[in-house]
Amino acid sequence: MDRCLRLSTLFSLRLLLTQALLCLCVMGRYHNNKLQRAGKLGVLSATTTGEEASVASLISKDLFEQLFTHRNDVVCPAHGFYTYEAFLAAAAMFNGFATTGDVLRVNFNSTMPGGWETAPDGPFAWGLCYKEELNAAARYCSPSVEWPCASGKKYYGRGPMQLSWNYNYGQAGVALGFDGINNPDLVASNAIISFKTTIWFWMSPQAPKLSCHAVIIDEWKPTTTDIAAKCTPGFGVTTNIINGGLECGRGSDPRVLDRVGYFERYCAILGVHPGKNLDCATQKSF
Repeated sequence: MDRCLRLSTLFSLRLLLTQALLCLCVMGRYHNNKLQRAGKLGVLSATTTGEEASVASLISKDLFEQLFTHRNDVVCPAHGFYTYEAFLAAAAMFNGFATTGDVLRVNFNSTMPGGWETAPDGPFAWGLCYKEELNAAARYCSPSVEWPCASGKKYYGRGPMQLSWNYNYGQAGVALGFDGINNPDLVASNAIISFKTTIWFWMSPQAPKLSCHAVIIDEWKPTTTDIAAKCTPGFGVTTNIINGGLECGRGSDPRVLDRVGYFERYCAILGVHPGKNLDCATQKSF
């Protein structure tokens, strides 16, 4: 998700957006209300006071409304669902979310389709427009002893991050305290759980993949193998983590370009530079 890379609010928050996410993820420490702009990796640096950031101090309700301008438009299937209050309630569950790091970085990665090409204010102003995958016919059931699919249940994309597949619903449910295998629809009917699944996915590594969070706070250092695969720090790596098998290493891909478009819009609103390596066109998937 590079969430301009250190305020990570994923959502990714298309995705969260766009794929409605964007994975709107926010990470960092808030210091003294004195934010200064820097060019590297879309960093927002701040004077240290030792005061940890709360998500609300980083993303105000007014800013949330500006980022997701049209999410409550009547043409959006998810209108009225994604509230600022639900986002804050979900974020409060996660240690390290918006309290990790000594500088602020913003990362937004989106996976749900948002606006159309000629949409008012442009296609990237329509984040969080959807809460369920469009025209989902597939069941998204992978044979699993640990996470067996429940009869009649489908595990298609739901929520800001478009959580998909039985094994992801199962793991998210255990981590967040709901029955993801038997009640996957909860991700599209309970806004707090919906946001929680997005932040959980952002924060949690799933071998052999690292977490998007680790990329954003610079815990991840590319190995020689990563470098050979052209996986180097930047927004593009979070897309690789989220959906690299389908979107990365394929040259120019409209899905990836959508993610980059949302990301660049959010960076512009926040007044930070998006940094380098925004796409994963030449990256080998993890």
